[in-house]
Amino acid sequence: MIRLGLMAGRQPASPPAWMGLAALLPVALVCLPLVYIALRTLQTGPRGVIEEIFRPRTLELLGNTVTLALGVMLLSSLIGLGVAWCVERSDLPGRRAWRVAAGLPLAVPAFVSSYAWASIDIAFQNLAGAIFILSLSSYPLVYLPVAAALRGTDPGLEDVCRSLGHGPWRAFGRALLPQLAPALGSGALLVLTHMFAEFGALALLRVQTFTTAIFESYELQFDSASAAMQSIVLMLLCIPAAWAEMRLRAGRRIARVGRGATRPARPIPLGHARWPVLALFGLLGMVALGVPLATLAYWLAHGHSAGQGHAQILPAIQGTLALAGAGAVLTSLLAIPLVLLAARQRGRLAQLAERLPYIVHGLPGVVVALALVFLSIRLAPALYQGVGVLLAAYAILFLPLAQSSLRASVELVPPQIEAIARSLGRRPFHVFLTVILPNIAPGIGAALALMMLEIVRELTATLMLAPTGTVTLATEVWSYTADAEYAAAAPFAALLVLVSIVPVWVFTRRMLHHNR
Repeated sequence: MIRLGLMAGRQPASPPAWMGLAALLPVALVCLPLVYIALRTLQTGPRGVIEEIFRPRTLELLGNTVTLALGVMLLSSLIGLGVAWCVERSDLPGRRAWRVAAGLPLAVPAFVSSYAWASIDIAFQNLAGAIFILSLSSYPLVYLPVAAALRGTDPGLEDVCRSLGHGPWRAFGRALLPQLAPALGSGALLVLTHMFAEFGALALLRVQTFTTAIFESYELQFDSASAAMQSIVLMLLCIPAAWAEMRLRAGRRIARVGRGATRPARPIPLGHARWPVLALFGLLGMVALGVPLATLAYWLAHGHSAGQGHAQILPAIQGTLALAGAGAVLTSLLAIPLVLLAARQRGRLAQLAERLPYIVHGLPGVVVALALVFLSIRLAPALYQGVGVLLAAYAILFLPLAQSSLRASVELVPPQIEAIARSLGRRPFHVFLTVILPNIAPGIGAALALMMLEIVRELTATLMLAPTGTVTLATEVWSYTADAEYAAAAPFAALLVLVSIVPVWVFTRRMLHHNR
């Protein structure tokens, strides 16, 4: 036993050279938006930068962006935490069904929900309406990790707290909430960065933020310096969120003493609140899922524009699946060496390479697209308007999400098995193919599902970079809703929801069962 302990304490073998070289490609891709912003800043000059950043319009956009992002983050966190606790720790009637149903709003893209609510009444087309609608779409991003964490926590800590005379609320705050803090914090920060990058939903709801302003600047003046300056402010907003996410992850424990020996938590009786809570769950399901789906059903059957654009349905499905599949595979492949390098090499350069994508994660698709347009025209004109540039944009935008999906699987693979395989004479790349890859396959599957889900609903980069003649379900929804042809957009929106169901199902099962 002592000898085994000494073996476990040895430092793992250094990462092979091919892994470091492979990690350079995603790092170079992620740096492209930063290079673009730096070049545009130098062209504008210090005085132009100061004038652009401190003009009243920029301050107004800053206020709207921060208010929206914080409002959606707080409301989503409140809903997600409450729903997760009810389905995992209370005696809520039908909680097994609610456990799955609570994550289903994730299958409805935010801009589809916004299209549904905006077509009902213009009263929702304002900042307050945007916070309400986007919170309903985003709360599963908090609910899923918190519910998974609740299933993995030890109820014994709460029992000890209660035995000391603390009431249920105090026991929740002192014993349970600290255990949930990493999951709750990471989910909330994910919502925050999503709101910094959101475009389609806000454009439909007539809310001006940095993302919508940057897109308007691009449309009015191609590759404008104004868009680049606004991108700087948006990136500065993203840095604290990325730093906070990394701090939460750095303090996270992935092992516990007595793993597998904890008893299941006893459901806590809701008492007289049981039926009111059930009614609130029904209301949440109705507004988060029922209203968008019912509105889609209405527009499918009614409206003057119903029946238009049917010839584009099959090309849109083919374009969506082709781009989403290729983008998901590429992004997941690029994420693997980054995560492995950070897990096997604790040096500053490896950690910086793995964390760099989080810095640009909050940048919207329009900024990434502007960078790729700017650089491809000047450095490689033959690539402009090609599929490769669009796939590169997907990789830059969603690389951190693929890293998050892979990290849990990579951290569960002991470095010693890699060292043992290499000591038997196997080459490093052969060890990767035969030892590491099979062990991280569940994480790769989760990454592919999440990438498919995100790319299927991506809008701005696809609008700006897709080759001429390429259509997707998301771009067709945008095209028709921009002209208020809600009935014509309904078939594409409905298909977008259907296509999203399978990735949401896989992702939900992964999140809710990995801590069982």
